Amino acid sequence: MQYREIVAVTGLGGLFQLIASKQDGAIVRSLEDKSTRFVSSRVHNFTPLESIEVFTTGDNVNLAEVFKAMQEKEASFPLVDTKADNNTIKAYFKNVYPEFDEERVYVSDMKKMVKWFVVLKANELLKFEEILAGEEEAAEVAEEAPKAKQAAATEATEEEKPKKPRATKKAAKEEGEEGAEAAEKAPKKAKAKKEDAPAAEGEAPKKAAKPRKKKTEEE
Repeated sequence: MQYREIVAVTGLGGLFQLIASKQDGAIVRSLEDKSTRFVSSRVHNFTPLESIEVFTTGDNVNLAEVFKAMQEKEASFPLVDTKADNNTIKAYFKNVYPEFDEERVYVSDMKKMVKWFVVLKANELLKFEEILAGEEEAAEVAEEAPKAKQAAATEATEEEKPKKPRATKKAAKEEGEEGAEAAEKAPKKAKAKKEDAPAAEGEAPKKAAKPRKKKTEEE
């Protein structure tokens, strides 16, 4: 079991290990009682812990950074009780993570982070070298994804371009020669028909155009 497999499920308390994803949901295992169940995606949403960010007075930070600070300063600032009053809980996070923005993060979220920290610690999942290495790897994959997508798109475009077969030029040449030969023969045929036409048409006038005999003086 690894940190990147851990998810929070809306409507369900605690944390879960994602066992398998399905079209309509997922099979998860509770980190507390180890029970396995199917959770429908129509009713619940799944949020990987490694994708959760926390508001600070500067740039947002990954939740793992806050967990790391809580672990490193646990000796100086013992983990706060989730049943403590709001001011005590806010003061705790301000001590362990000074950049924490208490105005944009609700106390209910702070309590949830404390509970999650306890569960992760019990399951020995607070191995931050592995967590941060996994985050860097995920960031590199995310950075390379657009490049890979662009390369795939370029390759697809090249494949979509119509490629002429090798025989095309030869075929075009032969087709051109045949066309030229046909064009050359066509006028001859037309000329022949034109020459034949007067002969055919002239036969009838010959019969009708016989000269009449002139009357002699005797007649």
